[in-house]
This record gives sequence, C-alpha cells and structure tokens, in this order.
Amino acid sequence: MTGVVCSRAGCRDIATWQVVWRNPRIHSADRRKIWTACDAHVDYLRDYLAARDFPVTVEPFDPAAAS
Repeated sequence: MTGVVCSRAGCRDIATWQVVWRNPRIHSADRRKIWTACDAHVDYLRDYLAARDFPVTVEPFDPAAAS
C-alpha cells in the first residue's frame, strides 16, 4: 500500500482528510499541526481534539500538495 495513512492508532487506511489543529496553551496562533484521517476516522479525530477545546478544522487531503 502506498500513500499517506490515517493518523488513528492502528489504522493503515489511506488518508483522504487532514485534521488541522493546535493546542492554544502551548502553540502560537500561527502554529498548525496536521493529522491525516481516513473516512472512517475523521469524525473521531476531530471530536477528540474538539473535546479538549483545541481549535480544529477538517480539510480534504491532497497528497500532491503534501510532497
């Protein structure tokens, strides 16, 4: 299997989403962290971060832009 895989622990599916977030307690407003997600885990990862009051957005993942 080639391509970028989902960031969910144990998942080896190809990522189709990117979950963009930051921890405002330790990251400045211009710092962004990115987790990749498959269709099955995008909601789980977004909700996990949102429950911690982290600013989070979900965007389509473009593998060509990641290279």
